[in-house]
Amino acid sequence: MALRKVALRSTLRLRQEYQMKILHTADIHLDSPLKSLALRDESLRTKVRSATRTALTRLVDSAIDLEVAALLISGDLYDGAERSAKSAAFLSGQMERLRSAGIPVFYIKGNHDAENPITGEVALPENVHVFGARGGKVQIAQSGVWIHGVSFSGKHAPDSLLPKFGAPVPDAINIAMLHTSLSGAAGHDPYAPCTLNELRDLGFDYWALGHVHKRQVHSQSPWVVMPGIPQGRDIGEAGPQSASLIEVGEGGLTVSALPTSVVEFSALSVRVDGCANDDSVRDQIRLHLTAFAQELTSDSAILRVTLCGATARHWQILRDADAWTQTIQDMALETGTLWVEKVAFDIAPASEAPDNSATGELQAIMEDIRQEDAFAASLEAEVVSMINDLPPSLRASLLPSEAQARALAQILTEQGAAHILARMKGASD
Repeated sequence: MALRKVALRSTLRLRQEYQMKILHTADIHLDSPLKSLALRDESLRTKVRSATRTALTRLVDSAIDLEVAALLISGDLYDGAERSAKSAAFLSGQMERLRSAGIPVFYIKGNHDAENPITGEVALPENVHVFGARGGKVQIAQSGVWIHGVSFSGKHAPDSLLPKFGAPVPDAINIAMLHTSLSGAAGHDPYAPCTLNELRDLGFDYWALGHVHKRQVHSQSPWVVMPGIPQGRDIGEAGPQSASLIEVGEGGLTVSALPTSVVEFSALSVRVDGCANDDSVRDQIRLHLTAFAQELTSDSAILRVTLCGATARHWQILRDADAWTQTIQDMALETGTLWVEKVAFDIAPASEAPDNSATGELQAIMEDIRQEDAFAASLEAEVVSMINDLPPSLRASLLPSEAQARALAQILTEQGAAHILARMKGASD
């Protein structure tokens, strides 16, 4: 079925019945586990495990406080095929809060919803309208705003869903909900593919998208918005997360980001260039952590900290890496909002002169051995042998290819050599 091409309407003269607020979110992935070493910390464990629920609660709180006319959920409300009666009860309770506030919810199913067994079993309150796979449209109360949507019929949607959308309602504000990867996105399967120009051609005022977890405003005329995931789950979904607040007024549509995340993941680099002693290194770390905590959008953050730059304390820091890691974690906890799950060291000596000592000779010998083909092949075989003793799922993630085995062997030799040299060169303070 060929896509309809509808000419874009001229700007509407918005009457009083068009003035409202609408909240747009997607990819809540209810009860999806956050992948973090923070789970080892008792003080953070509960917060991390309940983060997706708390993010949804915040969305509902915001919808009620802002007196929005509707909440739009553009797919992947659920996460995978896990069955949970507690999740179902929690979701129903949140939707009931919106019903009591007179707020309708419009929901399309994405790929994760289609494979979740409780999707079709939860008796949601009557204020929740779930669009079917054939598509449809619903008017918000007696206003001049119409919501259009199409759900996934299964967990895969290899073809475009645009032919299933009806025509926009004339002389009205038309919002279309679609779960799609558009023309493709790194790290996301190609679902319901379509182009930005195809969306523009259909004549809707706002495309409420879902599926890609990174917030992006693709267009403002018409609005094409991917709100991103409301709660990041690992460092791959870093930074503060949000939903989109749509305001319909006399001047048309305006869109802004509404913060939603409880915990955010982030990478923090701390430069220690020129630090001549441990006190100055600690001062730099504390300065960076304090500044990050003061600018934090979410309640708390889980950080991966990297010390970088050139310092005279290079070898001593590498020698005492475990102690520095604990120091950085303790400093983060002092802020009351930060937790450090990993520390990396990407530092170099500060203008170190050629080393003609026995340690320097050992460094040269180790470097020569590392470059030998026979040594590299032997080490690679050892790495593969150790990995083969692990469960298949772990083997596949650690070593998906021979190139990965060689890379891992190279990293291990670099780290081993650096550890030996740090023990020797850092012996004198």
